[in-house]
Amino acid sequence: MPETKVLSIVIPVYNELNTWRDLLGRVEAVRLEGLGKEIILVEDGSKDGTRQQLQEFAAQHAGRPARAREGGTDYRVIFHPRNAGKGAALRTGFASAGGDYVIIQDADLEYDPNDYPRVLEPLQAGGADVVYGSRFLAGGSRKGYWKNYLANRMLTWLSNRTTGLGLTDMETCYKCFRREVIQAVKLEQDRFGFEPEVTAKISKMKVRVVEVPIRYIARTHSEGKKIGWKDGLKAIWCILKYGLGKKAAGSRQPVPGSR
Repeated sequence: MPETKVLSIVIPVYNELNTWRDLLGRVEAVRLEGLGKEIILVEDGSKDGTRQQLQEFAAQHAGRPARAREGGTDYRVIFHPRNAGKGAALRTGFASAGGDYVIIQDADLEYDPNDYPRVLEPLQAGGADVVYGSRFLAGGSRKGYWKNYLANRMLTWLSNRTTGLGLTDMETCYKCFRREVIQAVKLEQDRFGFEPEVTAKISKMKVRVVEVPIRYIARTHSEGKKIGWKDGLKAIWCILKYGLGKKAAGSRQPVPGSR
């Protein structure tokens, strides 16, 4: 009997006291037909008590047998010794992922894990190697703030000019990959420059990228949103650095198994 395929869910966590618990409950509740779940939480040096909560959570799940390949859920908690940034946390999570597919999940409550089946469908159907969940495609829903919307659209437009991908939402959290694709990309950016970097490097690979609509409810900085205007300037720098380069190091080789 063939093994069940597995979705690795990489969740960077930084100063999300209790919020990560709510998010985890939503992730656990999602029904994925024919898929097990590997939930990888990367604690990135929180200072608000989140780290202690995750240490207790990790101790509770230590030594449990792996069940993801049987259609169950496995848990892994990885601790950074100090805050290194979202991009660094994602690199750690990607390197440890063992599933067939890998999706990024922020620890806040802006994105709805119930969209996982929609994001996974092109991958499972064999029509894509990378899927972006777009907040701006028809069929999704977005509740956000006008200045963030304009910034996202401008950054996506500039990214498209350098990559040729024609995306509607380069900055989306929901990016899902075949595992061998994302593990073939040599990533460098430690903070939010990850988004334009990975997009540029993926565009230089022989892989198929598609978008699907998703839901989104933005939170404010007072509610814990961490990205700011300096990250926007860094995103522009990353778009130009990685998008205009002749080759993005480590990301132009064909991926084994890609079509």
